Amino acid sequence: MNVVTMGVHVLDVLVRPVEEIPEGQGATLVEDIRMTAAGTAAGTALTLAKLGASVRTAGAIGTDPTGDLLIQLLRTAGIDTELLVRRRDTATSASVLPIRPNGDRPSLHLLGANITYGLDDVPWDAVAQASHLHLGGPELIGADVAARILAHAKDHGVVTSVDLLAPGYLGTFDQVEPLLPYVDFLLPNDDQVLGFSEEDDLVAGARKFLAAGVGLVAVTRGGEGALLVTAEDTETVPAFEVEVVDTTGCGDAFSAGFLRGLSLGRTPREAAVLGSAAAALVAQGLGSDHGEFDLAEADEFSMTSKVRA
Repeated sequence: MNVVTMGVHVLDVLVRPVEEIPEGQGATLVEDIRMTAAGTAAGTALTLAKLGASVRTAGAIGTDPTGDLLIQLLRTAGIDTELLVRRRDTATSASVLPIRPNGDRPSLHLLGANITYGLDDVPWDAVAQASHLHLGGPELIGADVAARILAHAKDHGVVTSVDLLAPGYLGTFDQVEPLLPYVDFLLPNDDQVLGFSEEDDLVAGARKFLAAGVGLVAVTRGGEGALLVTAEDTETVPAFEVEVVDTTGCGDAFSAGFLRGLSLGRTPREAAVLGSAAAALVAQGLGSDHGEFDLAEADEFSMTSKVRA
């Protein structure tokens, strides 16, 4: 699997556990602070690389020290960063995530250079030569730009997938409609399906995407697992029972496992089981890059671990 992950790149600063922010200039001790690569492109790239894919990642970051560190973290994970473009006048996107004891993760976020990525930045030849293009956060670069990129990939026989970034309440159907005819696999969460489809029912929302051209919609639902929706059928895949430390990057890990499974010739359900296993492994530690696992270990986890009732 030779994949280009394109779109959102973020440096996450994660602090755990945080029950409340001290008042004034007060201070409190915490157990852990980490910095990791994250985002719907970079976070997915991390788990794809663990699962044995050859990954090149493309997007916009700054020339600041934050960007330097983000590149270092990606390269250490075995990801080719040569397709990243660097902006002198815009900061690298970053988030501070005070992780609650139950794993919830409120966010303080800087949009940064991600929103500056455009058609002049796209490595068209690299996209055409890939076996797979995963575009994360198309709503940040605009539906028409995203549609042009995905259409180019489809014209060259490249499998395409898309994950959304914005919360559902900020979504509208016209933000994604132009790119949907060029998407083989759409990988939103349940909140995004309802928000971007402007429907009240999850299956109806997913099928609205299908009617607009998507091949399959794989919906993540947190602890309730995943829902696979095609024009003919729906199928649920349960999540695994684990002690959750931090949910950061779990959706990206699911996307990576699902896509890697498909690349190996597995059925959508089998691929979703691998995605759920990858998400569960990431959820047991802090940050999108948690877990020293490979494909064999993720498969072993899926065969030996208990699923949620």
